[in-house]
Amino acid sequence: MLDTARRALERYVEVNVDDDGALTFRHGDVLCVVQGLELAEGLPVLNLTCVVAWDLPPEMDVASRVGLRAGEGLFGTLGAVRGTHGWDITLRYAFPAVGLGEQAMGTLLMLVVSNASAVRAELTV
Repeated sequence: MLDTARRALERYVEVNVDDDGALTFRHGDVLCVVQGLELAEGLPVLNLTCVVAWDLPPEMDVASRVGLRAGEGLFGTLGAVRGTHGWDITLRYAFPAVGLGEQAMGTLLMLVVSNASAVRAELTV
């Protein structure tokens, strides 16, 4: 499952395979990781996490902007956490990977990652 994801992503971006098998890559300024797990017996799932932005100014109205944007996206769940250095924004998407070929998986992953990059562009202007 991760091998298919790696081959699918390598059509678009440079992919690194970590020691634990996770795939890491960048889409522009967005850092991403794909991890595989078996959610239940016979149900392999891929989990894609994109770090959209970090340390955005605490005075920014990030929560409402992310909330509005979250309602517009079809792929992934946006999260906003206010830390000691400002706002950190992630986009997460988990999906069953069984039966997805390389081309279909690449299309799905790039839809999510492109959404993350679009959110980053909106939040960092």
